[in-house]
Amino acid sequence: MPDKPVLKIGLIGSGFMGKTHAFGFASAPRVFDLPYEIELHTLADRSDAVAAEAARAFGFARSTGDWRAMVADPEIDLVDITAPNALHKEMALAAIAAGKHVYCEKPLAPLAGDAREMADAAEAAGVKTQVGFNYLCNPMLAQAREMIRSGALGEIRSYRGVHAEDYMADASAPFTFRNDPVGGGALADIGSHALATAEYLLGPITKVLGDCATVITSRPDGAGGTKTVETDDVGRAFLRFENGAAGTIEANWIAMGRKMQHDFEIYGSKGALLFSQERFNELHFYSAADPAGQRGFRRIEAGPDHAPYGLFCVAPGHQLGFNDLKAIEIARYLDAIAGRAPEPFGFRAGERIQTLIETIQRSSRETAWLETA
Repeated sequence: MPDKPVLKIGLIGSGFMGKTHAFGFASAPRVFDLPYEIELHTLADRSDAVAAEAARAFGFARSTGDWRAMVADPEIDLVDITAPNALHKEMALAAIAAGKHVYCEKPLAPLAGDAREMADAAEAAGVKTQVGFNYLCNPMLAQAREMIRSGALGEIRSYRGVHAEDYMADASAPFTFRNDPVGGGALADIGSHALATAEYLLGPITKVLGDCATVITSRPDGAGGTKTVETDDVGRAFLRFENGAAGTIEANWIAMGRKMQHDFEIYGSKGALLFSQERFNELHFYSAADPAGQRGFRRIEAGPDHAPYGLFCVAPGHQLGFNDLKAIEIARYLDAIAGRAPEPFGFRAGERIQTLIETIQRSSRETAWLETA
């Protein structure tokens, strides 16, 4: 059997998501029959010292404090961007211009126009792209979508989605890139997940009525003063879907006590589904067809019947983890690069999410229902 071609990875950023991506690239070849051998080639970060330390920890052969030099390296095949949101566009366009495939964490760019420019450039260059929406790789979400499409819930009538965490709840915490308008705010940072999940499950959102609120209006600037915050801490929207369903989503990064609430509730004419990321190896199903006296939500537990769970563990109930979802995302993306499958969630899909975010933000300012296309 001939050797597989080698795909050489350049990673920008070694924070929370950079580490998660590194874990994904390390584990994916051990779980999936990938079309490539993976080489962790170079890690770039804000300084040579930070990059060198992270490269040693994550298993990259080389490091640099200059991401531009890494992008220009002809040996690099894929540039993986986990830098702050405002830097995504410049980095991605440089990588595309150098002929690299590009994997970028969400949100793709601060503005829909930027995301559109990035998607146009990638398509013109013929490179493959991926935006990091790994919650969509959960086998339980695929199970939910299959049940919806098969009619198990009947006519879908309503949807409720929320993504809530508390990592910005401390009002004394300093102003960061997340509070800068080019960083996006809660709706862009975590509401993007809620919107991606809603459309993954129910299809296109056609109209929105938004309400975005800045609750913590100023934060310490790190120099003894304060800085005004303009971005939203809580973003909500009423939704109308193309299939006729009505719904809501909420993005909240000051939800004290919540560490990872990415939940949805779907109600149909014949049944309902409940899901929580805090117990993301479970899906709860209610069927109106159950006999009277025996009705109630029953748990569907993740197991080998929910591909690709069985590639990780042969036993049900032993559970996948967050980093496993990133490995699944990477495997699907590499299949797209190899021509085995379409892009799972490319830059054009990322543009769509940013368009929804901006439409909700504009709706909030105008206090009016707006169409999304």
